[in-house]
Amino acid sequence: MRKKVVLVQDNKDILEIMDQVLVEEGFDVIASLTTDPIEKIDQIDPDLVVVDDYIKGRKKGSEVINALKSDPDTEEISAILTSTANNLPEIAEACKADDYIEKPFDLDYMVDVVKRNA
Repeated sequence: MRKKVVLVQDNKDILEIMDQVLVEEGFDVIASLTTDPIEKIDQIDPDLVVVDDYIKGRKKGSEVINALKSDPDTEEISAILTSTANNLPEIAEACKADDYIEKPFDLDYMVDVVKRNA
């Protein structure tokens, strides 16, 4: 069965590239430039969420992950935080993310991190 990934990124080009690569790797991807899919997390029931820390006009990705990890209904969903922030490891740890991907990133590395956490 294909693993389901919710992918939220602030950059359309990065979103499309990540989406394409993950689909080629056999994942079922729900890709979005907004956090809207997170609002439907119960219906989507993903194996993994990959969220950028900066989403234009929205809550930070770290806040989204913290909310998921603080809710007994969604705490088991794996979560990866992506960002260009220099202190990303600390941000990821503080919001209880399972892993993080620093931008810019190598696509093979991104796939490895997703596979490890899905």
